[in-house]
Amino acid sequence: MSGELAGFTVGVTADRRRDELTAMLERRGARVVLAPALRIVPLADDTELRAATRACLDNPPDVLMANTGIGMRGWLEAAEGWGLAEPLRSVLSRAYIVSRGPKARGAIRAAGLHDEWSPASESCDEVIEHLRQRGVRGQLIAMQLHGERQPECTAALEAAGANVLEVPVYRWAAPTDPAPLHRLVDLIAGRLVDAVTFTSAPAVDALLRAAGPSTDAVLDAMRSDVLAACVGPVTAAPLRRHGVPVVSPNRARLGALVRTIVDELPQRAISVKVAGHVLTLRGHAAILDGELRPLAPAPMAVLRALASTPGRVMSRAALLRTLPRGADEHAVEMAVARLRAGLRAPGVVQTVVKRGYRLPVD
Repeated sequence: MSGELAGFTVGVTADRRRDELTAMLERRGARVVLAPALRIVPLADDTELRAATRACLDNPPDVLMANTGIGMRGWLEAAEGWGLAEPLRSVLSRAYIVSRGPKARGAIRAAGLHDEWSPASESCDEVIEHLRQRGVRGQLIAMQLHGERQPECTAALEAAGANVLEVPVYRWAAPTDPAPLHRLVDLIAGRLVDAVTFTSAPAVDALLRAAGPSTDAVLDAMRSDVLAACVGPVTAAPLRRHGVPVVSPNRARLGALVRTIVDELPQRAISVKVAGHVLTLRGHAAILDGELRPLAPAPMAVLRALASTPGRVMSRAALLRTLPRGADEHAVEMAVARLRAGLRAPGVVQTVVKRGYRLPVD
């Protein structure tokens, strides 16, 4: 077997850096289902961003809240195109600059600016608490946005007495081709993926919108069999509001997200000793004595049902309920035959005459 994630299927909802995330997962053996939930689109005519930039120049902010590296770079690059980069840098250099994370800090410093403070958690809540304690009453805060608005952050700062100028750098749009996202929704609802990754909160909302009438089934799957892996607490918040348990790394990085999945998924695998063999069940494959045996969904469903009560006989009627609707007992026999052929180990799936099938556990 090659790779810690061999036999597992992981859904990727990211658009930006999707190739990087996919490559990291595939290097560890995972099968990846790529389904961007959103795409980042530069503002079509930049009118809102240009208006916000002019507002900063006309009324210099006391505080700059830099949320993302790509957002800060995009803002400064747009200002360069309008011939406003130097005036904007001059205005921002006099502000108290807070960077929400290392990438935002890197963009700030690459622009020749200096940030005063950054939260350990990289969370908006910690930034707001820091600014509250520092005192913002009567001050103007320029909040660089990335994607959707952050009404909770804006409202919290305004409640503390600040005036907030939102600087919209990018907007989210639906994917050009929605078919992969709808396919991922079906796979999650059918529990045919083992994990789904999210790198932004709007992507979570977009997937749930795409689910439509299947939303409850998708949420139920993520509450039980499908691991929801989020890059950080801000991304995880919408899922947690729906009662979905989420795993996320301590640092909001793609590499750390992949390591979290590597740590978590193998622990969910079922292992049994059967007919002198060690059999481990992963998402779309079995591992028999250390050798990966990929299986189609129907034989995998039968194996998973048998492994849920190892040693006990399961009738054809009971196994039929694990297969897609419309299947008959002949489909059960076909699935068992394909399971035996896929495992290539006689005796692992045992027929009990007139009763059904079982795994003869040691």
